Amino acid sequence: MTITITAFERSPDRGRGLARDSRVRWALEEVGQPYKVRFLSFQATKEPAHLALHPFGQIPTYEDGDVALFETGAIVFHIAERYAGLLPDDAKARTRAINWMFAALSTVEPPILERQTAVIMESDRPWHKERLPLVDDYIRVRLRQLSARLGDADWLDGAFSAGDLTMVSVLIRLKSSGLLDEYPNLAAYVARGEARPAYKRAFAAQLADYNASRQS
Repeated sequence: MTITITAFERSPDRGRGLARDSRVRWALEEVGQPYKVRFLSFQATKEPAHLALHPFGQIPTYEDGDVALFETGAIVFHIAERYAGLLPDDAKARTRAINWMFAALSTVEPPILERQTAVIMESDRPWHKERLPLVDDYIRVRLRQLSARLGDADWLDGAFSAGDLTMVSVLIRLKSSGLLDEYPNLAAYVARGEARPAYKRAFAAQLADYNASRQS
């Protein structure tokens, strides 16, 4: 049975690789697994059929036989454990790669998402101009720490892993902000992730889906 994931039928990111299904597509491309995409309207994500798969009414979801998952971290972790290519064989290195997955989602991503909310949802609030610099400074703390840890290495811990895939997919959200450019090694790190053939295939697939939705 072919893996099926869900995505918005007209992605709000306009095919820029920022939608949450992007990191799942990337993971599947890295391990060479074919997949199908079931497209949903925003309204459909709030209906019982989808809520049975994702109780919070979001995308993506992942279905493979009797396995049904939601939350991109859990999905990427499942893919990395089931298929070779995203986790090291060495037990200690494997644990460290998983550690970086959690760090990306639990420590680095929250302030980045807070910034996204501030820019998109709160720009008309009277306190927006004062709040945004505070959020940016919080993000800089995390970027400075991550930059120091990465140093001049290509990846976070040896070879590319699910930890890097998750971290790069989080940092990509900062590209338009200019914050990433303040840390050249992190900007280069993201560029290396985007240069991977699997990432390029995933990005092209999402962009093609978005363009097709505009023509339908």
